[in-house]
Amino acid sequence: MRKINLTNVKESGDFPKLTAGGYVCRYTNVVDKADKEYLQMEFDIAEGEFKDHYKQLNEKFNFWGGKTIRSYKETALPMFKRMCTAVTKSNPGYLFDGNTNADEKTLVGKLVGLVLAEEEYMSNSGEKKTRLYVHCEKPVDDIRSGNYKVPDKKELQSKPSG
Repeated sequence: MRKINLTNVKESGDFPKLTAGGYVCRYTNVVDKADKEYLQMEFDIAEGEFKDHYKQLNEKFNFWGGKTIRSYKETALPMFKRMCTAVTKSNPGYLFDGNTNADEKTLVGKLVGLVLAEEEYMSNSGEKKTRLYVHCEKPVDDIRSGNYKVPDKKELQSKPSG
């Protein structure tokens, strides 16, 4: 190992863990994947104890964890409309409806309420882990007033043996 000087290096502390719940968020990047008919969306926490959580995570670990997609395929339009309505209600004077305003780049910087829920997954090493995912979008006033429900954790189904 090369010699290093740790004299002026600050020891890292614990990184606060985001938990399932409702958060007022801001879209930080939106990319249209037209060939697959979905928006690839990045977000960060905009208010409260975890404000700028994903920005700080990215600065420390070069990883942006606040990501979701919203499909606009015919079968997914009800969920896409829920997102559009939540963003529109969260940003007075702004309209995003995929028609009158279909420019996904205008979503960057807009507030939205996100309900984050937990799901189990199998890591590449075969270990069962838990991660957060965007369960649904809500108007920010619903998040601020506690008018949302966090679903139970999605648990991995064990495969029957035999």
